[in-house]
Amino acid sequence: MIDDDPRMTNSANESNSKSLNGKVALITGSGRGIGRAIALDFAKRGASIVINYAHSEDEALDLQKEIDKLGVKTIVIKADLGKVSEIEKLVDGACKGLGRIDILVNNAGVEKKAPFWEVTEKDFDLILQVDLKAVFFTTQFVVKNWIKNKQKGKVVNISSVHEQLPFPGYASYCAAKGGVGMLTKTLAVELGQFGINVNGIAPGAISTEINKDLLADKPRLEALTSQIPLGRLGTGEDVAKLAAFLAGPESDYSTGSTFYVDGGLMWHYEE
Repeated sequence: MIDDDPRMTNSANESNSKSLNGKVALITGSGRGIGRAIALDFAKRGASIVINYAHSEDEALDLQKEIDKLGVKTIVIKADLGKVSEIEKLVDGACKGLGRIDILVNNAGVEKKAPFWEVTEKDFDLILQVDLKAVFFTTQFVVKNWIKNKQKGKVVNISSVHEQLPFPGYASYCAAKGGVGMLTKTLAVELGQFGINVNGIAPGAISTEINKDLLADKPRLEALTSQIPLGRLGTGEDVAKLAAFLAGPESDYSTGSTFYVDGGLMWHYEE
């Protein structure tokens, strides 16, 4: 039976609106794109936010101003996630600045297009460092704090449909995201004993800065959307809503899973 009582709906919405109240979330690469959308969504739900950026301080500070209007705490920390020493400083700075970390969202990522036979060592190293190595060590430093303080926590890894779906021209990116998928499952098993949940989100084609070339190429964009059963690209907000579920109490019995936010692309894609 479907209950149409608006009081029930309003009650549920009110509960969800503050589902992260009092929590502290570190979101890597949160100055723009999906990370920015996640930071805003979490802040609206009551979480204090550690904004991390690598290059654009202006974008990070603009986000901080927007979140400050919501009445929650924020700090901004620059870190090159390709360097373990800077990852450690990021986590330490987050803990000192806001007291602790309750939620880690490993969102930062880069990609570079090149035929496999033309990929340089420099580009390969960059992609693997940011997209996989940073996920590994950021999680490690956060988890060390949780175990030391006997604290439970939630880890959400932003991966890609390309941890499963081949993507010619992006071999390094696919290798990194495939690693994130297996790391998510392995850490869920290993860290479950400490009350730590580890899940992944695999976005499909999302309308963000990283896809600016695609968005500017109308024929290519139309060809892609024709293969998406829901008929559109996703948004950062689409990803953020699922991230909030995985970061909140409703997902307490979910771990080791990757959730696809792709409009059905995974099951209807042809290169």
